Parts: sequence; C-alpha cells; structure tokens
Amino acid sequence: MLTIIPRAEDVEGQPILRPLPSAQCRSVGPFVFFDHLLETSYPPGTGMDIRQHPHIGLSTLTYLFEGEIHHKDSLGSDQHVKPGEVSWMTAGRAIAHIERTPQALHASGSRLHGLQVWLASPKAHEQGVGHYSHHPASTLPVSDGMGIAIRMIAGSGFCLTSPVPVLSPTLYAELKMQTATTLLIPAEHEQRALYVIEGDVELDGATVDPHTLVVLKPGMEPTLCATSESHAVLIGGAALDGPRRMNWNFVASDPALIDQARAKWAAGDWPIVPGEVARIELPKSR
Repeated sequence: MLTIIPRAEDVEGQPILRPLPSAQCRSVGPFVFFDHLLETSYPPGTGMDIRQHPHIGLSTLTYLFEGEIHHKDSLGSDQHVKPGEVSWMTAGRAIAHIERTPQALHASGSRLHGLQVWLASPKAHEQGVGHYSHHPASTLPVSDGMGIAIRMIAGSGFCLTSPVPVLSPTLYAELKMQTATTLLIPAEHEQRALYVIEGDVELDGATVDPHTLVVLKPGMEPTLCATSESHAVLIGGAALDGPRRMNWNFVASDPALIDQARAKWAAGDWPIVPGEVARIELPKSR
C-alpha cells in the first residue's frame, strides 16, 4: 500500500487538501484530481467565488458534506448543489463554469465542506459534447446495516450502482462507520484508494491518519476497521486507457489538445457562461 500525504492549496480563497495528482501517484482509476474542500466558515458578506474558467477532457464531480454551491456552466445549466447531492459535469471538447456560494448565503454567512474530483474521460469521449446532470441525495443508493453506511456516489461496488453517468468503470463510495465496525474492501475494481476524512481507522491493522490517501495494491482485499466513529471515501475503477497530460484546468491524452485549449481560452474563443463576465485568466506558467 502507498500512503500519500496531501499538499495544502488555496483555490480562490477556499482552503483545500490535494492528494491527487502527486509525484507518487498520478491517477487512481479515472480519478486524476482529488480536492478536499476543508471545513470553512464564511462570515456574512463573503463566500466562495470561483469565477468562470474552462475545462476539456474530464468530468468534474462535486459532493458536499456541508454548505451549498451555485453551479452555472456554458451549457446553460444553473443548479444549487446541497449536501449529499452530486453535481456532475462532463467537459468534452470545451466547457466553462462557475462555482460560488449562493447569494442568499452571502448575507447570513455560511459554512462549506466537501469534495471535488476530476475523472479523465476515455479517449473516445475526451473531444465529445459537454454534459451536465444533477443527482439528488435520494437517488444515490445506500447500504446501511451493522453500523456501516455505504453510499455509492458514482460508479458501482458493494452491490450498489449510482445513476451518475460515468464514462468508464468507476468506484466512488462514501463510508460512514461506527466504532468497532469492520469492512472488507473487495477487489471489484482494478485500482482503488481510500481517503480518510475524519476518525480513527486501520487497514489490515495499520493505522491510517485522517486526511491521507492510501492506494491499495491491485487484487488485495484489506479489512478496514473503525476504532472510532469514522468517515471516509473509496475511489477507483479501471486503469486509464493511456497516460494523460494535465495543464491548469485541462486534461488530455494528446498534448496538442492542451496547447489548442490554452490558445483558445487566452483568445476568448470559448463558450461562455450565460450572464457571466468575470473569468480566471490563463496562467502564464506552463
């Protein structure tokens, strides 16, 4: 098993921890990017505000534990995302979106805590048409018994299948375990990793600290034991169909697609989010 300590980052004022990508591991199944949006209190008059920015070659998935995010994109989607819901956006050849604290919560102040991941699209889909879908919490399947609740956020596993329209075999499960419960992690997917959000857990007797990502060896079926009330997610799926290049907000199998996307965003030749003017400019560094 490989343990990855995430690096601390700041995205437009929102503190995060980012275990993927890292020098030790570039991807786990289709997952090429993993951000833990740390618990943050926004005073009245403030909030998260990630201005208009572009993507290609990936799907973003936002899943909140606390708070609310307003999503708008260049397809015309306009959606408020609340805890337990899935916001799924497939970029295809070109999409832009914004994410911000809803205006109503600016007045009162708010809190935010959740996860946002990027899943690289298979080569056959990375230059396809963009797509957005929102999935209420009630539509996500849950297995709850013997002190362990498993919610399938996306993909399939543990005899559960999520309605989120993933593009390749995927595993993205939320685990909530009571003290002294154990869970066998089956080898249902080629690649898997466990990220601990909070609580005290052990994998085959080895302690896993909160805010660490443990990449499992293919084929292994470790036992996860909660020595206190714990919260974690399990990610994974089939290996990517070839290496991916990542540059800023772009993911592609062909470096030429990255160069093309950078040039188009810099030139303003990009779909825009209706009603939005402010945007994040292309970083100068490559």
